[in-house]
Amino acid sequence: MNALTLVFVALCVFAIAYRFYGLFIASRVLELKDDRETPAVTMADGHDYVKTNKYILFGHHFAAIAAAGPLLGPVLAAQFGFLPGALWIIVGCVLAGAVHDTIVLFASVRHKGKSLARIAEYEIGKTTGTVASFAVLFILILTLAGLSIAVVNAMFSSPWGTYTVFCTIPIAILMGIYLQKIRPGDVKGASVIGVVLLFFAIVTGPFIAADPVLAGLFTFSKKQIALFIPVYGFFASVLPVWLLLTPRDYLSTYLKIGTIVMLTLGIVVVHPNLSMEPVTKYISGGGPIIPGAVFPFIFITIACGALSGFHAIIGTGTTPKMIGNEKEILFIGYGAMLTEGFVAIMALIAACVLVPADYFAINAAPKAFQALGMVPVHLPELAAEVGEQVQGRPGGAVSLAVGMAYIFSAVPFMKSMMAYWYHFAIMFEAVFILTAVDAGTRVGRYLLQEMLSKVVPKFGDFTWKPGIAIASFLFTASWGYLVYTGDITTIWPLFGMSNQLLATSGLIIGTTMLIRLGKARYAWVTAIPGIFMIPVTMSAGYLNITKNYLPKGLTLLAILSVVLMVLMAIVFISAFVKWYQLMRVKEPVSDQYGDMVLEEVEE
Repeated sequence: MNALTLVFVALCVFAIAYRFYGLFIASRVLELKDDRETPAVTMADGHDYVKTNKYILFGHHFAAIAAAGPLLGPVLAAQFGFLPGALWIIVGCVLAGAVHDTIVLFASVRHKGKSLARIAEYEIGKTTGTVASFAVLFILILTLAGLSIAVVNAMFSSPWGTYTVFCTIPIAILMGIYLQKIRPGDVKGASVIGVVLLFFAIVTGPFIAADPVLAGLFTFSKKQIALFIPVYGFFASVLPVWLLLTPRDYLSTYLKIGTIVMLTLGIVVVHPNLSMEPVTKYISGGGPIIPGAVFPFIFITIACGALSGFHAIIGTGTTPKMIGNEKEILFIGYGAMLTEGFVAIMALIAACVLVPADYFAINAAPKAFQALGMVPVHLPELAAEVGEQVQGRPGGAVSLAVGMAYIFSAVPFMKSMMAYWYHFAIMFEAVFILTAVDAGTRVGRYLLQEMLSKVVPKFGDFTWKPGIAIASFLFTASWGYLVYTGDITTIWPLFGMSNQLLATSGLIIGTTMLIRLGKARYAWVTAIPGIFMIPVTMSAGYLNITKNYLPKGLTLLAILSVVLMVLMAIVFISAFVKWYQLMRVKEPVSDQYGDMVLEEVEE
């Protein structure tokens, strides 16, 4: 199959889905209103609640949600062939992922920018909210640790990538000051400044790496990078959103979308064929990368490329506090998820254009690859061209970079630039992931402040600077410790399962809110994907425990998995009970806005 065909199919499906299904959800299911003031307006404080241009906010939201998942998950899922991954990315993104992102963003905007756990408390009950708080906080810590470890592995001993990533911080601060203090609202001017400076940083990267003195300034060990990232997360959480977080994510979006567009154009020019089979012999299990069968592991492996619980954290964290108009929820929530789905398709293609023997040689551990009896085809030549050892480096990042470099270098007159494109791809992946780390840290701080406020009410004041600093430090220290002491093989499998559990809870909680708002006839929009994912994620968790963790002696991970599954089961059962109670309500009541609802709750 030609890669261009898959690109064309994905673009057509996503465009049609946004125009019809997305608009149906926005206008008929949610009935978004442009005359209903949002928290960014009614609670504006210049720090967290800041009305933001919808294009700037789209950039922030997309940069925050699009982390390692849509890049690495599809690459690993290529073990099963390109067809299972492509189908779940396209179908799952349209019917589950984009729906999930839209409903949780809507719920948070209607609940004054509150977290998913607090929304569960209002919509289902206090006990459910408390359980959800601990589950979400735990999942977020695991998520940020897993994402950060991926950044550490991409940036250590890489002066070019580290230099470019570091440059995005002062560039973003300059953009933030320009937009807020020098020329308020001048998005085009800030964009020009950011893009020009980012281009300069990218172009000068190879020269930094080539100079021994300058390269030494940007060459760090794994432990050093593991310390820098939590420190950055702390400041991103404490500083006003307009100074660092929003402009940096907006700037990173140019790089992210620009790279994906370039990759798409490269595919159009090169017309590469997908070397991977549509379906491999590993769909029933026994593969060298993913331990289980295509069902249910395809779902927790693809993760963010089709459906992601991490998006619920962003969609009920920073983004709802900056939306200036309810109708922008469609563009930001549904639109950004479709964009991420396309990123996932491109990552899948980049992996599948490689010869299968080369793909498995990169992603499988040396012993596992040796057992396959395969012989690498182009890998020695590829390794020589990029100037690094690429065989036996599992995790997806390296094979994605090699696949992207292969496509780019196949463009006429670019054959000699294989090494440049490879290192550019590694840097691109690091930036992709790091922008989710900063937003996730800020959201974690919100959630921790909400929880601490039940013991010390002062923490509930989000303008109280000591509370901001204390909560930020506690949260960054928790996931920072895991980054410094752990590795991706111990954290990532649990993240995959917990991420999908959180997404499922977002859909179930969103369904509860729809029923309460008197929209039970439309509840199938969120209920069907939510109920479908419950057995998928629970079975994946069970198989992880019995087939992966316990046989390897990973007792702690097995216990954590059980605890998390039990917490989420409590949320699901409580929601189903609430559905039954709401469906028995005979007489709707009018809320403070004049809308007829089955039950009025605190916003």
